[in-house]
Amino acid sequence: MGIASAERALARRSTAALSVLVFGAGTGSLAVEICASRLLAPYYGSSTIVWANLIGLVLLALSVGYWLGGKLADRRPNPRLLGGIVVGSAVAVALIPFVTPPILDVASNGLDELSAGAVVGSFFATLVLFAPPVLLLGMVTPFAIRLAIDDVREAGAIAGRLYALSTAGSLLGTFLSAILAIPAIGTQRTLLVSAAVLALTGSILLGRRWLLLALSLATLLVLPPGAIKAGTGVIYEHESRYQFIQIRERDGVRRLYLNEGIAVHSLWRRETVLTGGVWDTFLALPSLLGRPPERLAILGNAGGTTARAFGVFYPRVAVDGVEIDPDVTRASRRYLGLGDNPKVRVHDADARPYLRRTDARFDLIFVDAYHQPYVPFYLATREFFALVEKRLQPGGLVALNVATVPGDRRLVRELSATLATVFPEVRVWPVLRFNHIVIGLTRPPAGRPVSPDRQLAPLVRLLHEQLGPPVSPSADPWTDDRAPVEWITDRMIVEFAARGGDLDEQPLPTAP
Repeated sequence: MGIASAERALARRSTAALSVLVFGAGTGSLAVEICASRLLAPYYGSSTIVWANLIGLVLLALSVGYWLGGKLADRRPNPRLLGGIVVGSAVAVALIPFVTPPILDVASNGLDELSAGAVVGSFFATLVLFAPPVLLLGMVTPFAIRLAIDDVREAGAIAGRLYALSTAGSLLGTFLSAILAIPAIGTQRTLLVSAAVLALTGSILLGRRWLLLALSLATLLVLPPGAIKAGTGVIYEHESRYQFIQIRERDGVRRLYLNEGIAVHSLWRRETVLTGGVWDTFLALPSLLGRPPERLAILGNAGGTTARAFGVFYPRVAVDGVEIDPDVTRASRRYLGLGDNPKVRVHDADARPYLRRTDARFDLIFVDAYHQPYVPFYLATREFFALVEKRLQPGGLVALNVATVPGDRRLVRELSATLATVFPEVRVWPVLRFNHIVIGLTRPPAGRPVSPDRQLAPLVRLLHEQLGPPVSPSADPWTDDRAPVEWITDRMIVEFAARGGDLDEQPLPTAP
């Protein structure tokens, strides 16, 4: 009787150990996936394409892991082997934050200028960096099921319980890493905590001596996290809840970079608010109203380059800057002069929910909310444009900054034709080689170009000279259900790269 009781107690301990192992493996696999998205974003952005590659390869690694784990468990159903697999995955996870920068630097070299590079680079970077630990973690559940089954009559119940534990662990890994760990301690330390926990669970089957490995991995937490993607002249960098933020200064000019670190999202010079870039184009648009504007909304305020300039050239205009990331706003107040315009009020909100909640009416609404190089799809649909029209004063206008490449107007054509299903008049201003301004007007534009300042006169004149003819409404407009922004953008940039296009840009004209 005593022997039977001891065997039952041992079986209970074994079942508990396997349950802990499976739960920990589920937690680790999803924590790795969430952290992988953060590590890839500074190099390849966070578009749907990059996420599709990441999720697809993680699922592929898990599938291969399930298959290998089942086969290996049938051949060698040894608990110590399972413990070794978990410990191996812990070591692989711990290596990720240290080997990522050099590997991704090589992978992204020469591809940074191309959207196609995001597809190819993120695919292989994910395969090399993140698939091995996820594959090992995928082996855990089928292996544990094989060890837990003593009676085939209980096989279904055991498999269901262990897969439920694995899924519960995955849920915990997702929410803990995304909502708590990454914002609080950063991506590197989140991965190291995950690795230490995995090593701790693996040591349950391997013995107390293996606790030293978990302790060793935990000691790596004291190492200071390095820059995710170093750049020359970096004066600020931070990993926020939404993205990687970096501000660099060179020759007295400060530039804001987000995620992929290629596009400049805001620019600051001490001596002038003019940039020679696309931000200046918004300063000419009030001339289309035929009256002085009183209130402006900037959806995608970023570092406040446009808001700052309006404080100089249109000091009476109240500016509502909408920026989803409060960390970008805080950094911009400190380094990019966002606080220079006292009439700017910044709202920490996503653009479309902000418009839906506010009762304010605007003379001008500027949409410049890029996730480089894509326009967010929900800011490019008929439903969104109908919401914008409701928030405009009579005679007001909306202007969208749309990325283009020379010789390809597909994105501009689709966006402007969709906008024309809501606004009575839509015009396109082909202001730069890589930027078109799509303008929706509630009434025809003012005929006589009027500039509030001599410096803006050349830009205002250029707007009225280059403004295209009215755009016809689309017979098949983009909607919240279907808006293939990324598909069109990727085709546009890949074909431009295949033609050997160059990326040189000429500054906009302004008076000295």
